[in-house]
Amino acid sequence: MSDPQSTPPHGAQRHGNGAKYIALLLLGLVIGAICTVMAVRAIEARKDHFHGSVMHVQAWHLAQLRAGIEQNRCGATDSLPHLQTLRTMANDLEPAFPDLRDDPRFIEHASQARATLDAALANPPSNCESLGATAKQIGEACKACHQDFRG
Repeated sequence: MSDPQSTPPHGAQRHGNGAKYIALLLLGLVIGAICTVMAVRAIEARKDHFHGSVMHVQAWHLAQLRAGIEQNRCGATDSLPHLQTLRTMANDLEPAFPDLRDDPRFIEHASQARATLDAALANPPSNCESLGATAKQIGEACKACHQDFRG
């Protein structure tokens, strides 16, 4: 007698190992992609994000001052919190960029930014014209530093 498992019936297809190999290949690709993402995130987590954070916070507050001008919300009560935060963040410029801490140009730019903000806090802008001039001075202080060090 013949074994019924050994010969397929006429018209039945034989499945090869190709489907298994494709499934294993796809599984390997998925696992490889997951491991790659995990490795990239681990490397990214080891970076110091402090300098970028300082710049983002300052840029946001300067943008809020400019938005206040566009919305005609230029009173001291609207602008003073942003100016105070900008001044507080200006104290972190040197610690945020330890490679530039001893560069005399960087020290001068940081000092100029703080002086501009100190002047704005000593005499807070009370209308849109004076707030616009203050925002322009702050922006120019930022731009001068970026031109020298951002390249």
